[in-house]
Amino acid sequence: MKRVFFLFCLAFCLFSPSFLNADIPVELVGQLAGGPSQAVAVSGNYAYVGMGLLLQILDVNIPSNPIKLGQVVLQDSVQDVAISGNYAYVADDYYGLVIIDISNPSAPSYTGGYNTSGYAYGVAVSGNYAYIADYSYGLAIIDISNPSAPSYVGGYDTGTAYDVAVSGNYAYVADVSSGLVIIDISNPSAPSYVGEYNTGGYAKDIAVSGNYAYVADAYYRLVIIIDISNPSAPSYVGGYDTGGYAEGVAISGNYAYIADYSYGLVVIDISNPSAPSYVGGYDTSGYTWGIAVSGNYAYVADGDSGLAIIGISNPSAPSYVGGYNDTRYARGVAVSGNYAYVADDYYGLVIIDINNPSVPSYIGGYNTISDAYDVAVSGNYAYVADYHYGLVIIDISNPSAPVRVGKYSTAGNARGVAVSGNYAYVANTYGFAIIDISNPSAPSYAGGYYSGSARGVVVSGNYAYVADGSSGLAIIDISNPSAPSYVGGYNTSGYAYGVAVSGNYAYVADDSAGLAIIDISNPSAPSYVGGYDTSGWAWGVAVSGNYAYVADVSSGLAIIDISNPFSPSYIGGYNTSGHAYDVAVSGNYIYVADDYGGLVILRMRPGDFDTDGDIDFADLQEFCGYWLSTGCEQPYGCEGADLDNDTDVDFNDFKLFAQNWLTE
Repeated sequence: MKRVFFLFCLAFCLFSPSFLNADIPVELVGQLAGGPSQAVAVSGNYAYVGMGLLLQILDVNIPSNPIKLGQVVLQDSVQDVAISGNYAYVADDYYGLVIIDISNPSAPSYTGGYNTSGYAYGVAVSGNYAYIADYSYGLAIIDISNPSAPSYVGGYDTGTAYDVAVSGNYAYVADVSSGLVIIDISNPSAPSYVGEYNTGGYAKDIAVSGNYAYVADAYYRLVIIIDISNPSAPSYVGGYDTGGYAEGVAISGNYAYIADYSYGLVVIDISNPSAPSYVGGYDTSGYTWGIAVSGNYAYVADGDSGLAIIGISNPSAPSYVGGYNDTRYARGVAVSGNYAYVADDYYGLVIIDINNPSVPSYIGGYNTISDAYDVAVSGNYAYVADYHYGLVIIDISNPSAPVRVGKYSTAGNARGVAVSGNYAYVANTYGFAIIDISNPSAPSYAGGYYSGSARGVVVSGNYAYVADGSSGLAIIDISNPSAPSYVGGYNTSGYAYGVAVSGNYAYVADDSAGLAIIDISNPSAPSYVGGYDTSGWAWGVAVSGNYAYVADVSSGLAIIDISNPFSPSYIGGYNTSGHAYDVAVSGNYIYVADDYGGLVILRMRPGDFDTDGDIDFADLQEFCGYWLSTGCEQPYGCEGADLDNDTDVDFNDFKLFAQNWLTE
């Protein structure tokens, strides 16, 4: 069969006309993500914690030492999670309901999902149905009897639904604009309005216990207790001003446990619902968004501080027991060998093993004092632009135990760094500084150039090319590091955030203006050659072969063909789940620093030339257009037809193409 296919393909190639260029497909290979914790659920000995794009499963059998067992990366931030049987049901913001198989906590896996019309902020499960608080679309009811193929059953537009609880035949919706809205769900395909109570503020969360609904109203800083014994006429019973912003609520026995944002955990005695009273509290280190209670412990989703586990055996004196944090805010990335070095706004330098790109793993890190914006690697050292703290030099000879060896506080806030020889070039808010790093433990100021507000810098030969914010590209002669001098510049139309140099051209990531290409063959008179206005905000750029890879913030990665600098064209991209701030290319892989999306590893998908998700006859025709081509630029030579990257399109590439034939 393969022989027949091969002969057919050969004939197809030999007699097929050449094709017009098509977008190169890009696929996700691996991702190591994280972010603020906003949701938590507990079942048995496991806590299911939303941390940015991650749903993490922690073993909390020993609350003082929670252990991560497994995780799955979702497409958007985890807003809420509910557990039922072997499945976790996740409210995944823009992407609606996502169902995760948790039967093996060490290897959770995607089962199915339903992309609701709005933004899924809350979820509750009862029987064969998941009830979604779908923001501007109100309540959505999803049939989950077949978890791999959930389907929409019905819904009711409450206004602006933020959370939902289910009890009996009723769904109780915390609605930002309407307060508490009660919906009859006895017929899921035709839910109907029963009653409501307008809390008057900003209803964010809800819990139901017995005849009462407890609403966390963030605007008025209240926990409001509502009598729901008559669902058609819910009535106010009592309330308590928590002092912060009540974001979440859980009920256990005679107590309400409140996630009170900047005030941490607040415990309220509700034994007398008409007169709730303060019992105790614990001010966590972060901003609390969500809460779950199990036994003697409260599990708090504590924003940038991750999960906090608070002992509540004595409600009047809750105490910190343990916690887990895996927050990620990737701003910069450099790749060297089998490691990616990430400048993490929250954690400083993070070192990731990328030997297996599909399963990147954390190796080690060093938490710098300030906010890590950028990183460069040379030899055994990583050089971090650490904003308020300037340049930080870290010994990475042992990646699992990096140590700081030196630092230099620049005059302005450090935002970019490049290394060449014995010098580090630091872009900062006053311009850029040249630091002598010949002795890494005692770096010293060599010289500097102070202009606008430098965001990025790259060095090539005797010149430093500076992305100088509103001043565009600045070219500085650094042949004498102690006396750098301005040579020339070009004021781009946007705001220069990043720069890369290849040959006679500088490629500027120019914010809202996209990619700008500047001819630098005459450094004293650089000139604009061409550009491409990307769909997002270009902040970072890397160049390899005939392509510029642009970190386009909200639009992810954009790949621009620069083989003709006068007429660059878009040929592919990937919309990452976070905000793409920086990009590096190594071999066949693209590494994106994706803010709360962490480190995203991408590559071109071999064979799917028309990017329709299938490898079929349309792709075959396009492949044939490059049949027997030679001298293909790398990587992704001849528009990706050189699948084995040996610069020729031949029978070896054909074999690789055939292996993927008719796959999706």
